[in-house]
Amino acid sequence: MDREHGGACDERLEWGTADEPLPSQEKMKRYEKFADDIAELIRTGVLAPGQKVPSVRHASRTYGVSASTVFQAYYLLESRGLIMARARSGYFVCEHVRRPLPEPQPGPREAATTEVDVSELVFSVLSSIKDPDTIPFGSAFPSPELFPLQRLARSMAHAVREMDPRSTVADMTPGNHALRRQIALRYMVGGLPLPIEELVICNGALEALNLCLQVVARPGDLVAIEAPAFYASLQVLERLKLKAVEIPVHPRDGIDLHVLEDSLERLPIKACWFMSNFQNPLGASLSEDKKRQLAALLAKHQVPMIEDDVYAELYFGQHAPKPVKAFDSEGLVMHCSSFSKSLAPGYRVGWVAGGRFASQIERLKLMTSISASVPAQAAIADYLQHGGYDRHLRKLRYALESQRNAMLAAVARHFPEETRVSRPEGGYFLWLEFPEQVDSLRLFQLALAQGISIAPGPIFSATRRFGHCARLNFGHPWSNSSEQAMETLGRIIRSLLGNS
Repeated sequence: MDREHGGACDERLEWGTADEPLPSQEKMKRYEKFADDIAELIRTGVLAPGQKVPSVRHASRTYGVSASTVFQAYYLLESRGLIMARARSGYFVCEHVRRPLPEPQPGPREAATTEVDVSELVFSVLSSIKDPDTIPFGSAFPSPELFPLQRLARSMAHAVREMDPRSTVADMTPGNHALRRQIALRYMVGGLPLPIEELVICNGALEALNLCLQVVARPGDLVAIEAPAFYASLQVLERLKLKAVEIPVHPRDGIDLHVLEDSLERLPIKACWFMSNFQNPLGASLSEDKKRQLAALLAKHQVPMIEDDVYAELYFGQHAPKPVKAFDSEGLVMHCSSFSKSLAPGYRVGWVAGGRFASQIERLKLMTSISASVPAQAAIADYLQHGGYDRHLRKLRYALESQRNAMLAAVARHFPEETRVSRPEGGYFLWLEFPEQVDSLRLFQLALAQGISIAPGPIFSATRRFGHCARLNFGHPWSNSSEQAMETLGRIIRSLLGNS
């Protein structure tokens, strides 16, 4: 059910219980807030690379904070790779790259319709990242080192110890009530109040996305997807025997709404599957204005949208981006997310806010896998209540932003000057575009022989486009091995250019 059609069964959410802190409102230390303010000045270009930041004394006077607060903030910004200290000179904005890095070029502004057959290629890439000695630039996940696994283990132990035997039945689909309540509270704090009844807990976001697609499409139907698109979405279309209508995505601004509108006018598209925030693999995000336009376009044509929003918590700016669902007044958007990218990859706990399709999704979930793991649901519910999730997210964002900067700098140092690269403001992927004579599948093979995995461009397209592009994962702590791997990749790319 959607927000307008929630009915009398909507549960009223109230704040203020002693053991239930407000999501996103855990106390942020003053120096962290000041550091975020300075980081925003750097991010928006007010403080340019190489420019001196305000001295401790000047910042203390100007911003009305203590000198110790400024020192702590500057230490934090230094650890994030945003500023650096120079002896007897003060702090300066880091020059992350030695030369400008142009962004990838947008693809052709036209839709492509095709059947999907990518599984064999995808499986060969996925198998390459299983070797623990391989540098995981081709992985789809961030490093486990970035997650609070010990604290989660305590939550799991507590959940199992306190579990009511009846919960194995009570927590079947739509899922653990305490967990759904915590998720609903986070939606509310983000400005999107939802009835708990709209939420269905799933075995990760991928199951949620699968269920949504099965509810609204049948074999042979057309589904609009992004180009490039996350390869898992292509695999789902292939499994369900659906045809893809590829809509081009701008590397910075997101999906091309003009091409989408034209496609909706001409073709009997049954559903759309898009990422509006930090799209995988490009890292692009739609502006709020474009999200409103997209919601209006869906309403005009009465076409449902499956919104894959698993990276929304991994933003580098000061404010969380809103989903398209925030602008959907007709319940057409099924909003899918999970904790796999932000908290607990192995727990496989995701959810969908199903809008007008919620009851159908719930029934299909019961018919297929009955429920997500009951202990995992209870453990994450406990962690959200008591574990400091927002504190963890701030640390995670700082780490990812620092690692992005390190990888961008390595691209500038080691890759050919013709290389184009995205600069995402969230998530943990870079999209690289090489000269057309560089075959990224050949690059994948040569890199793997050197113990380095990458994700070659063709796995992100139903039509095997993007043959001279690749996705790199910066979600792992930067190390000498990372730097050496980037240097090796640069040499391989140059050799491919030389042999063309």
